[in-house]
Amino acid sequence: MKRRFDLSDALVKRAGKDSNFRERLLRNPKDTIEREFGVTLPDDHGFHAHEESHAETHVVLPPRSKLSDAEREAARRGATSLEFLKKTMHDPAPPMRPPVPARASAIACETVVEAARESIRRGLGFLESTIDENGAWHCIRFNVGNPDIPRHFERPPFISALCALALESSNEPKAEAIRSTTKAYLAETIEYPGLWRYYLHLPQDLDSSTLCSLVVGAHPWISLGRNVPRILANRDEEGRFMTWVLDEDEPNVVAPFRIEADPVVNANVIAYLGDHPATREAQRWLEGLVTEGRLEGSSKWYPDTVAIYYALARAAVRAQGALGNLRPVLAARILDLCDAEGDFGHVLRTAQAVSALSDVGGLGRIDAKRQVERILGSQRDDGSWPEILAFGDQSLKWGQIGQIGHGSEAVTSAFCIEALERLAGHAGLRVR
Repeated sequence: MKRRFDLSDALVKRAGKDSNFRERLLRNPKDTIEREFGVTLPDDHGFHAHEESHAETHVVLPPRSKLSDAEREAARRGATSLEFLKKTMHDPAPPMRPPVPARASAIACETVVEAARESIRRGLGFLESTIDENGAWHCIRFNVGNPDIPRHFERPPFISALCALALESSNEPKAEAIRSTTKAYLAETIEYPGLWRYYLHLPQDLDSSTLCSLVVGAHPWISLGRNVPRILANRDEEGRFMTWVLDEDEPNVVAPFRIEADPVVNANVIAYLGDHPATREAQRWLEGLVTEGRLEGSSKWYPDTVAIYYALARAAVRAQGALGNLRPVLAARILDLCDAEGDFGHVLRTAQAVSALSDVGGLGRIDAKRQVERILGSQRDDGSWPEILAFGDQSLKWGQIGQIGHGSEAVTSAFCIEALERLAGHAGLRVR
């Protein structure tokens, strides 16, 4: 199959050289694309191929915005409109539930995999009850600098994509059903030519766009690489991918706090675009950050280095050939985070560290049974794991305004399920 980089151009080039292919493409574009390029396109999406001539030129307009002119104008002014900002935060969220008391969760060697699978099923049951009827995952936005500021649920596409990707490790029927509904939700929130944004009043961003694209890969705009030129154009002079996708006529509402070249954002772009010449400079930059020990403080939105390692490891697996030299280094860096007892810290850090080690081939270097017990010991009776800060600006550079955190029980639970799936499938699961 052609890379998404080349698919749109490949259609034109192939049609210019192969008259038979041109006729088939004009007559039945969907079947021709699927058969020739090995992609599966949705049945409910129309496909049309147009042929220009020396006497006729076609102008193809992008689709109309799903928002009215008034809604678009409100979004443009959203950063300074308290009423609009309230709309980005949905229902008030309840106080954070305390984690379950620390408890031993010793499991006999012969039942450890079964215990992990039962925990996964309970966790999926909890997730099934929290995802809304549209397939959107809920996160909670809170202020770390001032806990008295009200907490609110939010439903940005980014959260749904982040969690759906974590559930890709599970073949459980409930996991597959959740991924399916989430994929449909993300397809409804896509903006031409295949980009997403966190909030309506913020510009489109590459973090949301690449993760959502990975989830809804069968959407024609994604399959045909319609969003690739916009992504490639969003690089700085060093070849690093910038976070925000800013149109010329769009107010730069992120200017006061923008940090463009974020390591997680660049890792997510590489995971989507793959090992391509256009991503090589970004790969070299990321490799330098890790090997030279410069990750600390390099990400505004992901203050925990475990989250950065997790994203890098995911990219190394998804973009085969990319970041290959980093795998042993990432394994060593993650293992350095273990304490004397072999623990990584709270359960979210543990889950992300386990999954990252699995991706880079380092799972055999930890006590897998201990990690299963650690994760199971933090699970509540309702199948959930505790709300923990997953990402958000913790730099304190802008006082309380900048101390925004994002996380939820559902987000933590998705990562814990992913880690348990990796551990349950690990051939070397054993006691050390």
